[in-house]
Formats: sequence, structure tokens, C-alpha cells
Amino acid sequence: MASDKGKQVNTPTPEAKTIYDQAGKLFEENKFEEAIELYSKAIDEYADYSSSFFNRALSYALLSRYDEAQRDAEKVMALEPDTADAPYVMGVIREYQKDYTGAMDWYNKSLKNNPNYTQAKDRRKALEERMKSGTPSKTKIGADGGSETIMEEGQIKRVGWFTSDQTFKDVVGMEKQKELIHDNIILALTKPELLRAYGKKLGLGVIFYGPPGNGKTFLVRAIAGETKCKFIIMHINEIMDMYAGNTEKNLHAVFEQARKNTPCIVFVDEVDALGTKREGEQQSNMRMAVNQFLQELDGVEKNPEGIFVIGATNQPWDMDPALKRPGRFGESMYIPAPNYKTRKAAFAYNVRKMPLEGSINYGRLARASWGFSQADIADICDKTALKVAAEADRTGKRRKITMGDFVQMIKSQGTSLDEWYAMVKKEVISKTETQVIDGKKTETIKEGKLTPEEKTRYKPMIKDIKKNLNPININVKKFMRAFAIYLF
Repeated sequence: MASDKGKQVNTPTPEAKTIYDQAGKLFEENKFEEAIELYSKAIDEYADYSSSFFNRALSYALLSRYDEAQRDAEKVMALEPDTADAPYVMGVIREYQKDYTGAMDWYNKSLKNNPNYTQAKDRRKALEERMKSGTPSKTKIGADGGSETIMEEGQIKRVGWFTSDQTFKDVVGMEKQKELIHDNIILALTKPELLRAYGKKLGLGVIFYGPPGNGKTFLVRAIAGETKCKFIIMHINEIMDMYAGNTEKNLHAVFEQARKNTPCIVFVDEVDALGTKREGEQQSNMRMAVNQFLQELDGVEKNPEGIFVIGATNQPWDMDPALKRPGRFGESMYIPAPNYKTRKAAFAYNVRKMPLEGSINYGRLARASWGFSQADIADICDKTALKVAAEADRTGKRRKITMGDFVQMIKSQGTSLDEWYAMVKKEVISKTETQVIDGKKTETIKEGKLTPEEKTRYKPMIKDIKKNLNPININVKKFMRAFAIYLF
């Protein structure tokens, strides 16, 4: 918290100080929107009130309004160049945006201004562990495992080897999926001689699909940790290039890298962005990129020994049908939103390194978060820790995180999945429309984007969407959440 003592920028008028204190009470109650309004009023009373700018930045960050949070943090740094608080919150913003390198830079700046800043030390240490175990390396790759850069006439692309210390023990729930992955991927990479003895090919293409934030990428990281084999994460934004032909060259370079370093896994995140359907007015360069991708997958099919290609998508219906035939991405695995047991385990996993006071009722937290994604749960735990840390910074008194802190944060948060379910319903679920023509009602069925084959292939997803959008289930979820938050 920016200090109120001894600095000209924090000598507000009595009126501004009174409003600031009222805003602080709202902040403690997780009423961040109301707190922002009062911090703004305090700033109107005293334009250089850096503590109000800082607290408003923190409130914006907790509401995921990062541009506004950054603006206020920059104002604090302009008013107090030596502050450690504003760089700290800038680091938090970057971390929430998954810009881990940028976050590390800001935490270092915070500690440069105040080497004893405990919160910045703790978050930097946690981020170092996360980057070591779960963030794609920025190191350039080479055919021999050394350093190399994919360089063409356009942008310079960097695709790094990926290693992970995470294993299936870190993946909560998803027992069925883990069993399938073990039999189809882990065995082939760890005991290839066993599968060869039975005549089984060692290459495989599989799609992980389902609502966002439920562990598709995390599951891939666990596969990397379980197998300890060479692993490439192919982010589409690293591969796509504005110059004609470069995207295809970049794709070929990545698959060449895999072929020269078997056994190897290539993970294609958001594969629908690259493997989109080749139709309509689609730009010719995009069609060429899809064709190149298909050629590379065909090369894997012809020589599959030890190369696995895993794709992840939230919108499998937008993928080109040619990608989904046997030999390419022939297998599909639905990764659903967490059930009660998985949500309970997710809370226990995400708070394992936090200082907790008393017993935490994970069952109650799981009920209060019914319908939340695993990413939502991780975000709730992280923001709860940040809120208590900010309180300790403001008051100078440290305390442990309580059950009530988690409940209050759940109360102030919403689920990210409701919007996804509503969106995909329009995309993939058939519906009956009634029109009045010449005074007569006519019913027509408006088909979704799924073909009959895809309806069978993605049956688990369709069933899940219908279940989550059923009015009865929606009301039951609301009741259970309210019961867990307000009563038990």
C-alpha cells in the first residue's frame, strides 16, 4: 500500500482522507466497484493522492480491469518514483495476464526500491517456480537440442523446448482421461518395447476439447512431466506470420524439429485457430497454412514412430474435417468442467502453500463454486491471497487466510463458463424456429454447425451443454451456491 506518511503527495485534505478511509472499508468487504467510486472521489478532492490511486489500481486488478489498473499504478510511480508498491501491483497485473517475464521484471523493480518487500519476494519466488515448471521456455530450439532461431523474411519466430515437473499427481480429478492418456500416450513413450511387441504404432494424434479453463493445457504439462520426453508447445501466434509463405515454413521447421528428436510430443494450443475450415471467403494464405499443417500431420502418419501431436481447442466444430480423420487427430477427449469432487480437490491443491487459519471446509467451497471452472477456482484462491496480503501491507499486521476470506471472494466472483455455454449453444445445438407465413405458423429446424458425424463424436460435450443450460439445473446451481455462501 502506498504510504500515507511523510510525503507531499500523501498529505490529503481531511475530506479526501475521510473518503479514502470509507473506501478502505468497502475494499475489505470485497465491494470493489463501490470502493473504486470512493477512491475516485478522494482523488477528485486531492489530485495527487497516491494511496488512493494505488488502492484503486488494486481494486481494478481484482476485477480483472487491467488497463485501468495499469494506468493508476503508473500514476503512483509518477508521484512516488521510489515506491515499491506500484511496481508490485504492476507485476500482479502482468501475472494475471500470463505475461510472466514482464511480471518478473516488475517484481524485481519493486525489490530494487525496497529489498525487504515481503509480498514482492513471495510472489517472485512463486513465479520462478511456475516459470520453471509450467511456462514455455523462451530459449530458441535447434535440431540437436541446442539453440536455433526460425528466421525468414518476416518476423523472427521462437519456439522453445518445454519441460515440466508436474505429473498426474498434480491433476485433480479427470481419472478417466488420465487412464486413457496413460494407455495411449504414456506407455508408448515410457515402454515402447511393450507396444512394439503387440504391433502397436507409437504415434498418435489427439484433440483435447471442452470449455475453457478446465485443465487441457495443464493436462499436457502433466504428460510432459510423466514422460520426461522432448516436448514442443506450438503457440499459433508464434507460428503465424504476415508474410506469405512464412507460416508454412515455420510449421515445417517445428515438425522437422520433432522428427529429429523422437520420442517427442508437439502440443498445438488453440488448434482451431490454425486448422480452421477451408471454405468460403477464407484468405488464400490461411488455406495454405491449413494445407501445410495437414501435410505435416500426414508425414507423422507415414512415419509415426515416437511422434505424438496433441491439440487443444474450445471450439472443435470450427476445425477442418480433414484434420479429424484417423491418422491425424483421430482421437478426441472431452475435458469437462469440474464436478463436486474435483472442485473440492482443486481448492485443496491451490491453497496448499498458503498460510491458513483453522480448518478449511473444502466441501462448502466446492458447493459455493458449482459451475466454476478450474481456472476460476485458481483465480479465486490467488485473489484471496492477494487481498489478505494487501490488507497486511495496509495495516502492518499479518494474519492467516480464513475460510471466510475464500467465501467472500467467491461471493464477489462469477463463473467464466456461463458465457461459453450460452455461446456454444447458438453454434452447435439445433433449435426449432416458428414463423408466421400467410397467417399460418410454420416450424423450421435451424441446424447448428455440427455435422451428423460430429454430433456422435462430440456427444459428451453436447450432453454437457444441454445439462448446464437446463433451467432446472441453473436454478439448482444458484440455490446451492447461495446456500453454501450464506448458510453453510
